[in-house]
Amino acid sequence: MKDLMGMMKQVKEMQERMQRLQEELGAIEVTGAAGGGLVSVTLTGKGDMKGVKIDPSLMKPEEAEIVEDLIVAATTDAKAKVEQRLQEKMAEVTGGLPLPPGMKLF
Repeated sequence: MKDLMGMMKQVKEMQERMQRLQEELGAIEVTGAAGGGLVSVTLTGKGDMKGVKIDPSLMKPEEAEIVEDLIVAATTDAKAKVEQRLQEKMAEVTGGLPLPPGMKLF
């Protein structure tokens, strides 16, 4: 019974750490870039887009498709950075214990 109580305490502690992590993720902002920095996208740790910056040199109608592609690439870059930060934070929360493959907590 003592082991069960200890395990329940660990589960509660992990839940509290997960809650703090959720709050931290909302505060994290990462910026992804594409086209040598001509386009950048800023996302929160939860993946919400906060902003897009486009170099004025790309503001030509004939280059609209290029700008669109760069926005997609910059968003992909920012999402990869968010995922990396999330993995780092999860390692802190779980004490380095890996989660089973495919298990997502958010």
